[in-house]
Amino acid sequence: MIGGGSTYTPELVDGLVRRRDRLPISEIHLVDLDADRLAVLGPLTQRMCARAGAGDVVVRWGSDRVEGVRDAAFVVSQIRVGGMEARERDELLGREFGLIGQETVGVGGFANALRTIPVALAIARDIEAHAPGAILLNFTNPSGLVTEALCRHSTVNTIGLCNVPWSFITHFARGLHVERHELELDYVGLNHLSWVRSARVHGEERIGELLDGMAAMAERHPPAPDGEPGWTAESIRMLAAMPNYYLLYYYETAAFLRHQAAHPTRASEVMAIEEQLMERYRDPALDEKPPELELRGGAFYSETAAALMADIWSDAGTTHIVNVVNGGAIPNLADDVVVETAAHVTRAGATAIPTAPLRPDVDALVHTMKSFELLTVQAAVEGSEEAALRALITNPLGPQAHDAPALWRRLQAVNAPHLAKLAPPGEAGARKR
Repeated sequence: MIGGGSTYTPELVDGLVRRRDRLPISEIHLVDLDADRLAVLGPLTQRMCARAGAGDVVVRWGSDRVEGVRDAAFVVSQIRVGGMEARERDELLGREFGLIGQETVGVGGFANALRTIPVALAIARDIEAHAPGAILLNFTNPSGLVTEALCRHSTVNTIGLCNVPWSFITHFARGLHVERHELELDYVGLNHLSWVRSARVHGEERIGELLDGMAAMAERHPPAPDGEPGWTAESIRMLAAMPNYYLLYYYETAAFLRHQAAHPTRASEVMAIEEQLMERYRDPALDEKPPELELRGGAFYSETAAALMADIWSDAGTTHIVNVVNGGAIPNLADDVVVETAAHVTRAGATAIPTAPLRPDVDALVHTMKSFELLTVQAAVEGSEEAALRALITNPLGPQAHDAPALWRRLQAVNAPHLAKLAPPGEAGARKR
């Protein structure tokens, strides 16, 4: 687990030890640069294993990434380059320029990706050399964009993960009064930019019930003028597909700008939650994930990763919604780009399942965002400032052209230690056009 000092680690450990019947773990190795956090999370992981009857699982921790990945069957990446302080700067960067301030979309997600892609590729090189048969599960945000870089510029068998699809299936199954395994979703798009077009139960289409239910809920609880933006009944009916929550940033941008102007950054809230969680984790009597972890967000994180690992290991032949190379599954998109869609899972990994083309409005937004992603990957890998500026003005949540150079210089200044080839002159690395 790269980023094993994360407050999410107990979530993942909980999911793993509950699946030992299909995932016979012998060792969990936590890798992190923060020795203080590892000194807390390592012993907690040991206690959780012991409580679950998995006391024979060897738990190791340290900062040596090569030693961590050596001979691993799975590597989970959950890193945050620059820490939560960098996330705070990402959110503030958007606000400074009158744009959406968020860690995975807009200029914040762009800055996050530029810091993260070089590190993600370095991790991949370690896996190539020391665990060539391992499968890399990438939870690192922005997940789809980082997975795109990994699939293009490494040979590692990589699957990108997000908890949103698992949450969708769980809530939709509950709403339709069926079991999760009975529900088949036609889920298409990119990470944090996705739509559910169909929901079938034993071959019967039930998407209409879900849309009606979401529209009825929106009518009962319409977005408050001073509250967090939400969907209206009319917008749900117009979309005619169940939308990923993050689509609100694109479809209700003005409402989000008003909301963020009156509220603190999410990063500041998360930092306070993490401080409380780390204090809780230090309790030597704690041997399970605490309920306070739910406040951190990322519901079903452990289920998403652990269930996927168990199904891969057991060659289950199941379907998971993940970020994988398209391979012709979504006809509108190039074969070699990463998409978030349903995939067939076997011991070999995950393969996207063919589906119908995207309708024109969805296709337009997905193509625009994929172009942004490809430009961002090019900028990070090649050190191309030209690609970086074009990525900024391609993103629907990015700056206007005349503001892009100033935003870019500001982004460089606040992220200089982590930008590698894209750092400003005099900092780590040199710019390259």
